Amino acid sequence: MDRDFLLDFFASAPSLTTICTQNGWPDPETLRVEILEQKPGGLLCAVAFEEVIMEGSGCCAGRVDCWGKFRVMFDASGSVTRADLVVGTRD
Repeated sequence: MDRDFLLDFFASAPSLTTICTQNGWPDPETLRVEILEQKPGGLLCAVAFEEVIMEGSGCCAGRVDCWGKFRVMFDASGSVTRADLVVGTRD
């Protein structure tokens, strides 16, 4: 599996917000993906990024490191069918 494909997938995947801890959003510039395990039809990936935290005024109040492990499943054509959180910063 191509690492750039996984970076693009997770950069636009709403599933990353499930491991944000402060109601911020994932900074795609800090996104890191590592393949931990590869099996036919799926991968176990470690994902890490900085969550951007905003103040009410719209200024950046800070950043929080977030991480998670996702089980990513593919169909026969190589398209992602699901990405399930196994463990992450909210656990």
